[in-house]
Amino acid sequence: MPKAKRPNIILMIGDGMGHAQLSTALFYGNKEPQYLRFPIVGLSRTSSSSHKITDSAAGATAFSCGVKTYNGSIGMAADTTALETILEYLDKENWKTGVIATSSITHATPASFYAHVPLRKQEFEIAEQFLSAQVDFAAGGGKRFFFNRLDERNLYPDFAKAGIEVDTTALEAKEWQKDKRYAYLLAKDGMIPVYQGRDEFLPNATAMALDYFDATAADEPFFMMVEGSQIDWGGHANNGEYLVNEMLDFDKAIGVALDYAEKDGNTIVIVTADHECGGFAMVSEEVEVPFRGKQNDYDSLRFSFGSGGHSSTMVPVLAYGPGTQVFSGIYQNNSIYQKMMMLAGYN
Repeated sequence: MPKAKRPNIILMIGDGMGHAQLSTALFYGNKEPQYLRFPIVGLSRTSSSSHKITDSAAGATAFSCGVKTYNGSIGMAADTTALETILEYLDKENWKTGVIATSSITHATPASFYAHVPLRKQEFEIAEQFLSAQVDFAAGGGKRFFFNRLDERNLYPDFAKAGIEVDTTALEAKEWQKDKRYAYLLAKDGMIPVYQGRDEFLPNATAMALDYFDATAADEPFFMMVEGSQIDWGGHANNGEYLVNEMLDFDKAIGVALDYAEKDGNTIVIVTADHECGGFAMVSEEVEVPFRGKQNDYDSLRFSFGSGGHSSTMVPVLAYGPGTQVFSGIYQNNSIYQKMMMLAGYN
């Protein structure tokens, strides 16, 4: 298949985003959610090789490598053998690549697309691997893993050696150069939450990456992973305001990707989650009715959480673009890798 015929792929991961999290955008946004534009809907089974309930590392490695692995593994099989990620494979085929997250760029989900360590907490080692990984565009947090580290190393000079222009101050467009890579590290660790004042970093970074690919890729396709990292953190905290604002922010980024895909005509957009978090639901408020006691008001919603951790529930898969009918149905999470590789023309 000629390069020009291969579709671009944008994989968008709402970390911790189950069906209820997705549904919040129907009731708490000021307009219809962008995700209603998807024609293809499926369900992903999320268990890891070690547990009925997956963590983000095993969940993302299933997407990036096509293999079920143990909780905590970054880009490694269950026997701790390093696996080639989809990003690494496509880079060898001259695809442009990108990774964007509202967490640290070394956090479990983004790291699983370019790094290989047995434990997700090895973020200082993951940061070192990022410098040699062929990620063309990256944006997120994580400065503390690169600069003024606990081991007193400063990796700032290593960015220039690796051909990466790094910006630690603002998400500003550059005069994009084809032979240079770009990284935006804009927080010490994760970005601040939306409800505490984060701007539209995620949709803006998504748009900027697409501009970069248009300016530098020529006839080459691109693969980009975009994570709404903190939907999960709102679930862990049992904080409905936190969760909903992150979901609405992620939905804006989905709109940016879909607008691009519709205009381009040869771009695939996939939206899914690594797992659900918080046992989250929107349930009815209880109200006091005279002479009847407490009753459910089905027109008034409140947030309910059943857990401070992940759950085993299946999660949604939404898809748009040429050939994406393959994402309908119910399947294991590692099948998403195989489906992406097939649509890219390599499987």
